[in-house]
Formats: sequence, structure tokens, C-alpha cells
Amino acid sequence: MKDGELLSSYKLGVIDLKNRIVMAPMTRSRAIDNIPNDLMAQYYGQRADAGLIITEGTSPSPNGLGYSRIPGIFNGLQAEGWKKITNAVHAKGGKIFIQLMHTGRISHPANMPEGAKIIAPAALKASGQMWTDARGMQDYPVPLEMSIEEIKHTKQEYMSAAVNATVADFDGIEFHGANGYLLEQFLSPLSNNRRNDMYGGSIENRCKFLLEVIGDAIEVIGKERIGIRLSPYGAANDMPYYPEIDDTYKYLAEQLNRIGILYIHIVDHSSMGAPAVPAGIKKAIRERFRGAIILSGGYTKERADRELGEGLADLIAFGRPFINNPDLVERFKNGWTLSKELDTKTFYSPGEKGYTDYSVYAQKSCQTV
Repeated sequence: MKDGELLSSYKLGVIDLKNRIVMAPMTRSRAIDNIPNDLMAQYYGQRADAGLIITEGTSPSPNGLGYSRIPGIFNGLQAEGWKKITNAVHAKGGKIFIQLMHTGRISHPANMPEGAKIIAPAALKASGQMWTDARGMQDYPVPLEMSIEEIKHTKQEYMSAAVNATVADFDGIEFHGANGYLLEQFLSPLSNNRRNDMYGGSIENRCKFLLEVIGDAIEVIGKERIGIRLSPYGAANDMPYYPEIDDTYKYLAEQLNRIGILYIHIVDHSSMGAPAVPAGIKKAIRERFRGAIILSGGYTKERADRELGEGLADLIAFGRPFINNPDLVERFKNGWTLSKELDTKTFYSPGEKGYTDYSVYAQKSCQTV
């Protein structure tokens, strides 16, 4: 590749992307009553110049609604709400995948509807706290260990969510297998350290739930519209290092390649103070997986062009720059300066402030003339 490939078109399986820029999934907590709404449609529509948008984490189940005001896609009202958003993105020629995120043990009852349960592969409490609208900061509780029946039920919920995603006219699905949520909780021998059945113990067993969830979704929407986000060496949500980590992700990459899904999205949060993902494991995944690779984590345009040119990735995801630069793609195209206005206090607050009210470059120019 040559310098500037970030802005070139790309064929992601059967999906034509107008550039190689991905809007990374970012929780923004604007889904009142867990239902996507008009404000969210405006937000995503503003950013539809990206080649691909991956939505914020969206729960396939009432049991996965770990955070305040995050959206779901497990009922008809939620699917209808998401349809407004996909329509807004498609109207501008964009493509959009929904990220299915079951939070597992990273949850609190105050953030969940009546009757929901906090579940995980093991009854092992995560360290740390989370925000609740009703009670402020709260410790994570001890989750319920999932029985085989609960595992079957959760897999069915993922499959139903995939069906709802097609109803909502998404272009595809990204499974959130990163950042310490349910799928990664099964992968790690530290959060999945008490099972002695087919879902615990060996690397193969710990990867089984994730691979079965993907296999079920393939039956509904096809492998050519499925990706997954992974965070090897990520420490988010009490996911410490373990010695088998390289072998776990090498095996997982091989199995995902065998299945033939569309892409693997590798996230590196070192730009925000987390441990860096070693280049070696990124290369190992690249060598074992023939589909597309998306890399994300603190990228500039220059670094993105360089790593695309070196063949380390096919697409590059940008997160925070899209928050305060809804016209990020146009800024990259024209060499315009990126906005430095970024109100971190409104990242997760309800309402339009710090969400849909950031200016585009042309508007700022007019204001200064």
C-alpha cells in the first residue's frame, strides 16, 4: 500500500466501504430505558462518512445490561429504534455493524431491569466499581455461575439478537470478545477458574462458548457479516495477564479462520494507560487469520497510513477523535486540524451536550470570519 490508503475504498467481504476508516465502538449512555432513539440516530448520522461504523456495545439480553442507559437489541422496540439509526447511516452511504456486548459480571442490579441476573462463567467477583444512576458508584457484586442450561439460554439470546439485527437492517455484527465482558470472561483462566465441564479448564474448552455463539449467529446471518473484537493483554475490567495468553489467542485465531468470519478487531488501550498489546501477538493473529484485521487504539492518520502500508491491518478504527470531530473523515481528507474541544464529563451523560453538538470544521471557519 502507498501512503494515503486510509482514505481509499475497501471491499470488506461482500461489503463495499468508501474508505478504510472505522468508527470504533464507544459506550455513550444515551439510550433511555435501553431503547435507541432519535438523538442517537442524529449522532451516528453525523459520522456516517466513516467507511464502517461499529455501534456502541449493545446487549443481547436483559442480563447483559451492565451499564446505565446502554442500548439493547432483545425486543421489538429496540430493533425499531436501531432501524432509525441504520436508516440515518445508510442515507449518507455509510455502513454500520452492531456490536453485541453482554457485560456478564461487569454489572450491578441498579442498572438492570427487574428479573435480570448477573451471570458469569464462575461465581467470582470482579475488583472495582461502576456507576449507577440510582446509587452512584457501587462495588461489583458476586455473579451467579452459569449452569449448562443458562449457557444454552444465553447462546439463544445471542442468536435472537442477530435476528433482530437483520430486522433493524444492520450490515453486520461485531461480537464483543474484549475488555473483560462475558465472552472474554470465558476465555481467561482467571475469570473462568472453577468450571470442570466442557466450558472450563483447557484453552479449547475456554474458547468453546465464544466459538459456539459465533457458530449460532452464522446460521442466522452468514459468516460474511460477522466480526469479533478481541483485546489480548488487555487489563480492562479485572482481566490480568496469564501465562497461556499467547496460546489462547493463537488457537482462537486459528479457529476463527477455520470458521471463516469476516474480521478480527484488535483493540490496544495503551494510549489511555493500559498495557500495550505486544506486536508479536498482533502478528501471530495476522498470520493465522486470512480475513480482514482492524486495529484500534490511539491512532493518528500518519500512523494509520504507515501500518496499513506495512500490511499490519486492513482497516483502522478511531474512537475518541470521532466524538468531537463528527467530520473526522473530511478533516483527514483536507488536512484540517482536529478539534481539541473534548468534554470528558459528558462522555456518558444523557442528552445532546457533548454528543451531537460538536461543530464541523466549516462551521467553525464561518464563526471566525
